[in-house]
Amino acid sequence: MSVARLVPSYLDLPMFFDEGHRAIGAWLDGEINENDRALHDSEKAAARMAELGLFELLVPRSLGGKSLADDSVGVRGLCIARERLGYVSPLADSIFAVQGLGSFPLVLAKGAEDRVEFLQQVGRGTRVGAFALTEPEAGSDVGAMRTTARAEGEEWVLDGEKVFISNATIADHLIVFANAAPELGKKGISAFLVPRKAAGVVVEPMHLSVEHPLGRVILRGARVKKSALLGEVGHGLRFALGTLDVFRTSVGAAAVGMARRAIDETLRRVTERKQFGKALSEFQLTQAALADMVAELDAARMLVMRAAWMKDNGERAAREVAIAKMVATESAQRIIDRAVQLHGGLGVEKGSVVEALYREIRPLRIYEGTTEIQKLIIGGSLVSTP
Repeated sequence: MSVARLVPSYLDLPMFFDEGHRAIGAWLDGEINENDRALHDSEKAAARMAELGLFELLVPRSLGGKSLADDSVGVRGLCIARERLGYVSPLADSIFAVQGLGSFPLVLAKGAEDRVEFLQQVGRGTRVGAFALTEPEAGSDVGAMRTTARAEGEEWVLDGEKVFISNATIADHLIVFANAAPELGKKGISAFLVPRKAAGVVVEPMHLSVEHPLGRVILRGARVKKSALLGEVGHGLRFALGTLDVFRTSVGAAAVGMARRAIDETLRRVTERKQFGKALSEFQLTQAALADMVAELDAARMLVMRAAWMKDNGERAAREVAIAKMVATESAQRIIDRAVQLHGGLGVEKGSVVEALYREIRPLRIYEGTTEIQKLIIGGSLVSTP
C-alpha cells in the first residue's frame, strides 16, 4: 500500500506565493535532506547551512543578501525556509531563526558602523549572531530588565545576566539589550553589538530537554566601544519589538513543518503496523485521529501564510501574527501528541522521530511571546479604541 505524504505550504497554498517563493521552496526541498547528519549536530549545523547558502535569505537584497525584500527580510520566504527546516531538523531551524534575530537589529539600525559588512558576513555564515533579550526576571515583562549600560569615556560598560539565549555558545556576536538610562524606565532600553569573546562576557551552556546551543550570558563590566550602540539610547525596545514583529510569524511556520513531519511519520507507521490481523490505518479510530491532525495542520498553515502575506504587503497585522503563532504552535503540539499515541511504544522510544518532535515542539509555545501573551495581543486588539 502506498503512503501519502503531505506537500509543503508553498505548493499547497499557491494563492499566497509568487514565482520567486516557489523557486526558493524548490531549492530548499532539493538541498535540505532529512539524512543530512550535519543538520542534526549543534556544532556543525551552522556551517552546513552556510555552505548551502541558507543564511543569505536573512539579509535584504539592498544589503547584499537574497531575501525577497529589498530593505527587510521577506516573511513568506522566511516561512518557507523555516517550514522546511522544521520538517527536517528543528535544531537547524532554531539556529537559522536566531541567526536572523541576532542580525535583524542591524538592518533596523541604519547608521550602525560596519553594518553592511557585518550583514554580509551573516549571509555568508562566517559570522553567527545571537539575540540576548531574556533575563531571569524579565521574560514576557521586558520592562523588568535589569542589565545596565553606562558610558565611560569612549566605551560602554555592561553589567547583568541573560538566560535562555539561543546560539549563545556558537555566536560570534550578541545583540545585547541593556538599560542605558534606568531613570527613564523601559524608555532607556538600548541595543548593543557585543563580541561574544569581549572581556567581561561569560557564556555558560544551558541544558534543556532538547540539544540546542543555548546559554546563559553573564556581563561583568563588559566593555565595548562607543559605536557598539545601535541607533540611539532608548532605541532598544523599538529594535527588539521590530525584530520579533518580523520573525514571530515564522515560528508558526516552523511548527507547521514539525507537525507535517509528524503526520508523514504517522501515516507510514499506521500503514505498516499490523494489529488484530489488519493495518492500523484500517481502523476507524485511527482514521478519525488522522482527520483531526490534518484538519488542524491545514487551519494552522492557512493562518500562518495569511499573516506572512499581510506582513510582506506592508499591512498592520499584529493580531493576525499573534493568531498564527498561537494556533500553529498549539495545534502542532496536539498533532505531535497524537502522532506519539498512534506510534504506541515506539512513540516514546528515545531516538524515534516523533519522540524527538514531542520534545522539540514544546519551546515554540514559549519563545518569541508565550501563548498567553498572544492571547493578550488578540484580545486587546478587539476591545481597544481605534
